[in-house]
Amino acid sequence: MLVELSMVPLGSGESLKEPVASVLNLIDQSGLPYQLTAMGTLIEGEWDEVMSLIRSCHQTLRRSHRRVITTIKIDDREGACDRLTGKVRDVESALGRRLKT
Repeated sequence: MLVELSMVPLGSGESLKEPVASVLNLIDQSGLPYQLTAMGTLIEGEWDEVMSLIRSCHQTLRRSHRRVITTIKIDDREGACDRLTGKVRDVESALGRRLKT
């Protein structure tokens, strides 16, 4: 399963680097493959482990913020693995060149 996760804690000003860092620390420590982007984080894994991680991330932000908006996109394809990098490679192969990632 491939998940795109974005969490926005409200009520702490414009800068989100500290709350984002706390969540990324959890994601990094989980051992699951992930990729940080400017607008969210991609995470790959089995349903239960990814959902448990998302819950932990959300709860971490809720401890220090009264409101947290969490957006989750799920691409759940049976039998698929290594989609975090595989999907990018497929598009690059179709184009015949590498893309910025």
